Order: sequence, then C-alpha cells, then structure tokens
Amino acid sequence: MARLAKALDIPVILTSSQEDHAQGPLIQDLADLLPQEFENRVKRAGITNAWDDENYKSTVLEAAKGKNNVIMAGLTNDVCIVWPSISMQEEGFDVQVVIDAGGSPSQIADDIAQQTWESHGVRTTTINQLISELVHNWATEDGQKVLPILFEEVMSKVGQFS
Repeated sequence: MARLAKALDIPVILTSSQEDHAQGPLIQDLADLLPQEFENRVKRAGITNAWDDENYKSTVLEAAKGKNNVIMAGLTNDVCIVWPSISMQEEGFDVQVVIDAGGSPSQIADDIAQQTWESHGVRTTTINQLISELVHNWATEDGQKVLPILFEEVMSKVGQFS
C-alpha cells in the first residue's frame, strides 16, 4: 500500500503507539519507502483509538482539507483500525479499510472487527480491489505506474501457495 500511495501521490499519515513498548516501532520498509512520512509519523502514547489522539486527528484533518475519502490499513484490524475507522466515519469521512493489508491475532478477531466497522458504515476492500478502484484503466499513466506493484503483490501470494 505504501508503494501504491507513493506511485499515485496519495497523502500518507503514519502513526505508532508506544514504540518503546510491546507494540514496537513501525517497520523499516515504511521508513525506506516513505522517509518524510515516517519522520513525521504521529507517535501516540498508547491511545488505541488513534482518532482520540489530538495530534493524529489534527494531522489527518490538515491533510484532508477538501477531501473526505480515507483509506486505512494497520498492524491489527481488531485494535488499530476498528475504532478510528468508526470515529472517522461518524465525523463524515468515507472510510475504506484494506482488510488484507493488516490482520488480527485470529480469524474470529478479524471477522468481528469487520462486522463492527461495517455496521457503522465503514467499507471493506482488498488491495487488488482498491488498486482497480483508484486506477480504472491499466492503459493510463497511473495504471502503468501501479501494474508492477500489482503483479509483484499477486506473484508474492502465488509463491506462498507453491
């Protein structure tokens, strides 16, 4: 998703929670792919609903001026994503959660999180579905930018089943 956002010039806001505790720091891949966004990440002090963190909320609102679409992914869908996605939806954003860009400790946790956010109007999508929604046409300049990302993603999944 970071590569997709970079290719399509989609604003990215990164956040972490208690980097020096069990949650740990964000993955190095994000620092490598999005160095400025990584440097400017919002470091929360343990607040599970990121939307309740004033620094995160103000950063999102600043980036969203004139826009109301939010695409979310996180380490865990059942904690990192469910609550802020609902809060943003309730404040008028059209929120999509990319379910296969995150996960939960168990399938039941993922299922309940999805049911919870969907019951509040948050939409669920997948990486491939999101790519096709954003691009619309593979023959466009944007389509050509993301095709290598899409094929790499598909091939990495195929390799898992070989």
